Amino acid sequence: MEKFSFTDEERQQAYKLIKFIKSSIKDSLQNDDERKIYHYFNKAIKDGTVQRDTFGLNPILNGLCTAQIAIEEIGLGRDGVVAIMLYSIMEEQPDEQNVSADFGESVNRIIHGLLRIRELYKKSPVIESENFRNLLLSFAEDMRVILIMIADRVNLMRQIRDTDNEEARHRISEEASYLYAPLAHKLGLYKLKSELEDLSLKYLEHDAYYLIKEKLNATKKSRDAYIERFIGPIQQRLEEAGLKFHMKGRTKSIHSIWQKMKKQKCGFEGIYDLFAIRIIIDSPQLEKEKMLCWQAYSIVTDMYQPNPKRLRDWLSVPKSNGYECLHITVLGPENKWVEVQIRTERMDEIAERGLAAHWRYKGVKGENNVDEWLNSIRSALESGDNLQVMDQFKMDLYEDEVYVFTPKGDLLKFPKGATILDFAYHIHSGIGNTCVGGRINGKAVSIREVLHSGDTIEILTQSNQKPKRDWINLVYTSRAKSKIRLAIKDAEHKDGILAKEALERRFKNKKVDVEESIMSHTIKKLGFKVVSDFYRAIADEKLDINTVVDKYINIRDHELNPNATAPTRSAEEFNYYNPSENIVKGNDDVLVIDRNLKGLEFSLAKCCRPIYGDPVFGFVTVNGGIKVHRQDCPNAAELRKRFGYRIVKARWSGKGTSQYSITLRIIGNDDIGIVNNITNIISKEEKIMMRSININSHDGLFSGNLDVILEDTSKLEALLKKLRTIRGVKQVIRI
Repeated sequence: MEKFSFTDEERQQAYKLIKFIKSSIKDSLQNDDERKIYHYFNKAIKDGTVQRDTFGLNPILNGLCTAQIAIEEIGLGRDGVVAIMLYSIMEEQPDEQNVSADFGESVNRIIHGLLRIRELYKKSPVIESENFRNLLLSFAEDMRVILIMIADRVNLMRQIRDTDNEEARHRISEEASYLYAPLAHKLGLYKLKSELEDLSLKYLEHDAYYLIKEKLNATKKSRDAYIERFIGPIQQRLEEAGLKFHMKGRTKSIHSIWQKMKKQKCGFEGIYDLFAIRIIIDSPQLEKEKMLCWQAYSIVTDMYQPNPKRLRDWLSVPKSNGYECLHITVLGPENKWVEVQIRTERMDEIAERGLAAHWRYKGVKGENNVDEWLNSIRSALESGDNLQVMDQFKMDLYEDEVYVFTPKGDLLKFPKGATILDFAYHIHSGIGNTCVGGRINGKAVSIREVLHSGDTIEILTQSNQKPKRDWINLVYTSRAKSKIRLAIKDAEHKDGILAKEALERRFKNKKVDVEESIMSHTIKKLGFKVVSDFYRAIADEKLDINTVVDKYINIRDHELNPNATAPTRSAEEFNYYNPSENIVKGNDDVLVIDRNLKGLEFSLAKCCRPIYGDPVFGFVTVNGGIKVHRQDCPNAAELRKRFGYRIVKARWSGKGTSQYSITLRIIGNDDIGIVNNITNIISKEEKIMMRSININSHDGLFSGNLDVILEDTSKLEALLKKLRTIRGVKQVIRI
């Protein structure tokens, strides 16, 4: 291994950087800090632990460059800077007592977080995932760790310009674009965010970057000067109108322009808004906000010609995520198009820190708790308090979540307390059903072992393994619980089918024809409320088949004899209508609308006819009333797409005496007695009335509609289950 040393050029650069760092943080440096840092440097070089990286870069010099960025662009102080320089020479976790004693617990905590993230990268995770970003944040016990990672990535992107290692540069650039640029944006580090995006574009799409750079045909300084010329007259007119406001001018970055070109599928000349400004109006009264925004709009469009096709009015109808603003594009001096965004202070606050923050509606995803936490850090950055508040931030945000790896490096999120069995069922039901244990970081464990962030999980299976009822108590996630219940139910269903087939063979051997209505009556007489329990009892040999057959014959020949002579008929052109049962009781069921509001007037949509128990949502109509739809309503997708801002949550909360009319579609074989069997089942059901039945028959098949009046979905499900057991019925669905 070649011994590490500085080149003359590197040594000169290092001296300059050290001088800058000392002068920048001299007020916070403690006695002997400099001597102790040199001691760590010299020891690492002597021990041979300092080596140049993949790109041949000097790690100590890299640390100094990163420290410079962290001071200039972020405002990090003594603890963060010392941690950066020590981290650059460490290969593994340091002796915590030594570091804490020499530099303090805060420095030790930052180094610990940085090295944990380095270990995380060694697992070769899939970076392009929301889960990796969240795991990265959860490993950073101190927020300064993430700020340092951003500064370090900016420095690395600057240094790898001339490298021959194209593959490594491509990987580093993709990570910068996907992971670090959005984080920098969210933290308010706009300059670093733009630099990361532009350098990523330069390395990943070289031709596009230089095409746009040449097309701009002006330096950033000249573009900023243009913005000043554009703003000047507008500012004067707005002040004359008596508006209180401030303006932000900006030019789009090369990366932003390229993204627009790809999205709009056009050349550089097709991008109108190369320049943009924001007019942010101070409106202390909420009711005057729109008026003041439109007043500013009028002033701007009187001065500069607007492009009507580029008007975006999110004042009258805000975006579904709450974003409010007025976007216009006007033709400024020198015939250049400029985008103007007009909003109030309140709207700007929502856009910057609320659900509609710019990074979010541009398509970068995130979770609310992460956003809230990052926003608090962003506020600290913008307050200019030298980041003293950073000492108060601990990463307790993810105490309820763990992030683990698959053997291939995919990253999955689970609630804290999840086990190996939860992981198995997350991968696939078949894996979960046959799981016998697993390996965590190569160590064999049982199915009940709890997962921890950063673990690599492998599942062990055996083909003869079957899910057990007590597994429900071994898993934490509802997904795993439901899959276990389903697997057990499927197994019981298969056993039930075998029992049913055995019973049918016995009836056949005794030459007894089975009628579903008499069979249902027999099952009830034997003490079973649920048909599946009846067949499970046969499968478990708790009920003898001969007993069932004898009971069936007895009921058929004696108890139900009076009905034996009832006329039977096919389904051909059968119609029935009962006007006395045509009235549905008024709605007194309780529905909770939106944020736990009760007692609101609502009506049930006729397109899907919801009943008590259906998953539902509310839709605010043009006259202000609320129409309640089923979640699976045929019109639901279109309503959400076109009128998402008018959708409100709704749920059933209290059961009254209401009854509802629904229609069932029935299809089956036109056997003799089919209508009798259908009507017999309905007549025996409590609190269910048949309103009408209309059935047609053709070529041995029947189909028709059945209108019934009932109380809720539980009654409906029970009825559907019984109708489907009728011999000859192929399908029963609600329409």
